[in-house]
Amino acid sequence: MKKYLVIGNPIDHSLSPILHNYWFKKNKISAIYEKKLIIESEMERIVSKLRSKELSGVNVTVPYKNKIISFMDNLTKEANETKSVNTIYLENNKIVGHNTDIAGFELAIRSYGYDLKKKNIFILGAGGVVPSIIVGLKRMGALKIFLNNRTIAKSENIKKIFNDIEIIDKDNIPTDIDVLINATSLGIKKSDKIELDYDKIGKNKFYYDVIYNPSETNFLKEAKKLGNKVENGKKMFIYQAHQAFAIWHNILPKIDEKVENLLNK
Repeated sequence: MKKYLVIGNPIDHSLSPILHNYWFKKNKISAIYEKKLIIESEMERIVSKLRSKELSGVNVTVPYKNKIISFMDNLTKEANETKSVNTIYLENNKIVGHNTDIAGFELAIRSYGYDLKKKNIFILGAGGVVPSIIVGLKRMGALKIFLNNRTIAKSENIKKIFNDIEIIDKDNIPTDIDVLINATSLGIKKSDKIELDYDKIGKNKFYYDVIYNPSETNFLKEAKKLGNKVENGKKMFIYQAHQAFAIWHNILPKIDEKVENLLNK
């Protein structure tokens, strides 16, 4: 039986095993997918298990999407462009780091029927998924991207990759912003709150949270109170997993209402 893992810290919130194990059963694949909490020093050991074929594939979540790169033999175009890896596999005895978050984000936004062309975007956060979101936004024709992160150095690292983004204070969000994206982990805990002046930002905006568990963070609740369009990261999560599954098994698993309901919390 093949074995797959998702690694991160924290990892309890991850619903990846539910989704992948469901698809294994549906496609009659003899495999198991588990989640594992690791510390940074354990990354090399996990990669070595993939090299020895003790593991058949690994997904990577916060906070290791950047840090795992040093253990890769090769990076795909997407992983190299974003300097972010969330899917790992063995190909021709080489460890390959890939990024399915770009496709996951783009497919999710398109599934909502929301057109990002010539839209102004504000992103909160500068973690491992942010470069993927930025690439996705650019592919969909976003006009201007603004970024804020608590740690300025992390924001500046993102700007080194994408020099046309603008770093701003979250108290000075431009009034012509169309889309606000929470790409931080603030919201995983129900007590988490993002301090924003929602009234000042105004109405008729699209608020998007990459978090999918819980299904409605305080960020989305506050935005919803003012009648804004809101979506969580569930579809992005499903689509990025869908892409990883296709790479590992050469099968495009079915995405339907049953799959979405699996992840309802």
